[in-house]
Amino acid sequence: MPNILNRRNPMKRIRNNKYFILIALSFSISACKAPLATVVSGDIETTVPQNFGENLAIDSTNNEAITPWREFFTDQALVSLIEEGLHNNKDLLITLQEVEIAKSEVAAKRGNMAPTVGYNIGAGLSKAGRYTSEGAGDATTEIKPGKEMPDPLADFQGGFTLDWEVDIWNKLRTEKKSAVMRYLSTVEGKNFVLSSLIAEIATKYYELLSLDNQLDIIAEYIRLQEKALEVSKIQKEAAAATELAVKQFEAELAKAKASEFTIRQSIVENENEINTLLGRYPQPIKRDKASFMSIVPNTIYTGIPSQLLQNRPDIKQAEFELQAAKLDVEVARKEFYPSLNISAALGLDAFKPSYLVEIPKSVAYNVTAGLAGPLINRSAIVSKFKEADAKQIEALYQYEKTILQAYIDVSNQLSKINNTDEYYKLKMQESQILDRSIDISSQLFRNSRADYLNVLMVQRDALDAKIDLIQAKENQLSTVVNIYKSLGGGWK
Repeated sequence: MPNILNRRNPMKRIRNNKYFILIALSFSISACKAPLATVVSGDIETTVPQNFGENLAIDSTNNEAITPWREFFTDQALVSLIEEGLHNNKDLLITLQEVEIAKSEVAAKRGNMAPTVGYNIGAGLSKAGRYTSEGAGDATTEIKPGKEMPDPLADFQGGFTLDWEVDIWNKLRTEKKSAVMRYLSTVEGKNFVLSSLIAEIATKYYELLSLDNQLDIIAEYIRLQEKALEVSKIQKEAAAATELAVKQFEAELAKAKASEFTIRQSIVENENEINTLLGRYPQPIKRDKASFMSIVPNTIYTGIPSQLLQNRPDIKQAEFELQAAKLDVEVARKEFYPSLNISAALGLDAFKPSYLVEIPKSVAYNVTAGLAGPLINRSAIVSKFKEADAKQIEALYQYEKTILQAYIDVSNQLSKINNTDEYYKLKMQESQILDRSIDISSQLFRNSRADYLNVLMVQRDALDAKIDLIQAKENQLSTVVNIYKSLGGGWK
């Protein structure tokens, strides 16, 4: 009778195990039900306007963004400054390290897909109680005939271990793809830093040339006021002018000299801003100020707005961030699925070192595989999924915002370049007229046919017009630089 019961019990255990496996599988299947993610469309190109303005012709073959910056800028002094900035600018160097960090993250995600193999060497000592199953078993066991099991029992082992999460749902591959997208995003971020750095160096360089020319104009104005002061003193002695006229010219001379020091300080600060961009301590900036007013701004070819999606690094960066966010949602969704983990170990194990070499008796190994998944209290992974889904939508809005801002940047700069050109022409005309007026008013003043106030007003207007003309030239050149950057140029 006992023997029969012993034979039937294993069958019952097998049936019970089957039921348990079926129940576990049913729970696993129910646990696989994951929430659906928000469907995010990335088809933005169709929503971008066909041109930058009603009066601009569409030409997809010409686009200034594809022009390398070394061809776009022809001033060799400026080119040298840009090259130095590309090697030493601290923000750029920081960005390059961010690229390396992202590259390392890709390598780490790729490594997660492969089994982890390690080694283990150890020794230990244990003693089981005599009145335990282990102790009683050891006490009645002989290692060899007539040789009992040692007590306490030493344990010497060494071998290799393997751990591997089988990527049955492509979760690890998706994580790697997301890391690749973020790496590409950092690369485009680096390109955007390059474009911004080159544009900033060029803008500051033109501003410095503008200040140099303004300083020359102020110096010329000071010489003019000194001569006018001498004339007023002579006329006072001849009773052709009053002390008031002399004081007015003296005050105007003092004002001009004060302006000179203000411009000199601006030059020092501007030089140091360029030095900061170049990653170096204060030193003079090599430049040719003589040819500033004769520089002809580059002709800008804008191409069509949809080309911004390929040319602007910040748009491509936002696009890669959007792709990464989509993949993150997939990863978060697959956290609801069960994961398959395999662990294995192979080595030598014995209670005495000399027995380790007695192969195959000392060989020990084990292999385990487990399927594990969330069942109860899934609030943590639900929250992570919702967070990833929200970040996906946020990335989409950021992508759309970047495209919109890029289009507006180009539109503003195109309008500015046209208005600045017209402004420059009128200021040139005004300056030429006032230059002739200075000669006329000075001659009339010497002949006592014009009041000193008339002379002062004409000279002040002429000075303001020349300063405005120089600043208009600066705005012309800076606007061309900015539109070059806005179109996505400067990083090639």
